[in-house]
Amino acid sequence: MGRRALLLLLLSFLAPWATKALRPALRALGSLHLPTNPTSLPAVAKNYSVLYFQQKALARHLHICIFQLNHYKTPLVDHFGFNTVKTFNQRYLVADKYWKKNGGSILFYTGNEGDIIWFCNNTGFMWDVAEELKAMLVFAEHRYYGESLPFGDNSFKDSRHLNFLTSEQALADFAELIKHLKRTIPGAENQPVIAIGGSYGGMLAAWFRMKYPHMAVGALAASAPIWQFEDLVPCGVFMKIVTTDFRKSGPHCSESIRRSWDAINRLSSTGSGLQWLTGALHLCSPLTSQDIQHLKDWISETWVNLAMVDYPYASNFLQPLPAWPIKVVCQYLKNPNVSDSLLLQNIFQALNVYYNYSGQVKCLNISETATSSLGTLGWSYQACTEVVMPFCTNGVDDMFEPHSWNLKELSDECFEQWGVRPRPSWITTMYGGKNISSHSNIVFSNGELDPWSGGGVTKDITDTLVAVTISEGAHHLDLRAKNALDPTSVLLARALEVRHMKNWIRDFYDRAGKQH
Repeated sequence: MGRRALLLLLLSFLAPWATKALRPALRALGSLHLPTNPTSLPAVAKNYSVLYFQQKALARHLHICIFQLNHYKTPLVDHFGFNTVKTFNQRYLVADKYWKKNGGSILFYTGNEGDIIWFCNNTGFMWDVAEELKAMLVFAEHRYYGESLPFGDNSFKDSRHLNFLTSEQALADFAELIKHLKRTIPGAENQPVIAIGGSYGGMLAAWFRMKYPHMAVGALAASAPIWQFEDLVPCGVFMKIVTTDFRKSGPHCSESIRRSWDAINRLSSTGSGLQWLTGALHLCSPLTSQDIQHLKDWISETWVNLAMVDYPYASNFLQPLPAWPIKVVCQYLKNPNVSDSLLLQNIFQALNVYYNYSGQVKCLNISETATSSLGTLGWSYQACTEVVMPFCTNGVDDMFEPHSWNLKELSDECFEQWGVRPRPSWITTMYGGKNISSHSNIVFSNGELDPWSGGGVTKDITDTLVAVTISEGAHHLDLRAKNALDPTSVLLARALEVRHMKNWIRDFYDRAGKQH
């Protein structure tokens, strides 16, 4: 297996949870969203009616339901060409319980690489602030994910059908959908829209404000690594943060993990060692010598996922986990100076926290790491085209085996799978890289525990391009529903985010009043 697997694993930030360990974190860039602990979900998000309607017929607002599930058929498959008029059904959710036609707002979630209902149920912050902001909530599904498939079952057939899976096309979908909502919902036409998203969705929220400032008065971009491209940040920063999380969570924890790779290599060098590893790690299938790199990538992805979901309370985002799960994991990794067999037995105990905290799992499957709510095929294609994020490790500043960034290797593997080659400079060309000071009204929030913060905006750029840092925050903790165990840092972050949103809304209505 090539190192693209590990890259895709990282890219799953955005969707950090692919169903195959071969391409985990990379594909899910932005999909750190799994159904959470019921105590951390807003009550309103638990029950809802599901409705469908054709694009030009606006469904009646049913106040007995939490949100409406709609299909919108206006989006063109290609917004930037003129030789086709093909459209597709885009799914989106609407909740208007607290929406006010007078002085209200529209909070627009820019959907990530996965099923929009999953993201909706894991973005409790929007539900929590809806009443205060008199807001209608809209959750828009990203093309090629969930049920929003431009070519139906043929959407992933080949690169010709996938050619329209780009961030630019997705942003244009969101713009057309907002126009549709304002045109068809009485009272919505003259209301301010705020884009909100986390991970890849956070990148989209920021980019939407940059590209469509006339349609969104501001954006909250949570855990959005918009600078994880080219050489804007060091390629090793992501894994260095993962390592720091483990090092700070227990004595000798990161060192135990660092030493485990050579222990695996030594134990897997013989048939009897492979058999022993299979049993010691309680794997569902017998290991062969060809599986060892896959095994190590799967273990690496597990540590990455734990860093992203190191929440202060029990959750079920990627897997059922205890509060501060890395601290629990590190209880088993206190002594790196033991025999290879004992070290790997300890590694199993640590892995078991992530994969079997509920105690219901009979064996560990190295082809699975997280939820199936994320679109791994679509994300794999995006990581092979425009979402090209360099990652590397050196085994010194981090706890992983050394591996340099190899664009050619990635390009060849992408060509083999999809018949396309990546354009590593396109995102910075399209969205400006670090040259974004001409834009305004974007809040970039990042948790210091989140490895994606290394590619995020962590310092104010201007008075209106603001960075919010959450010292005890993992991946977009601020977008999750309020919880009694929330640390003070995330409470302060949310308060600041709401204050900025209120200012954007007030300024919008002040300008509208002057124009009249």
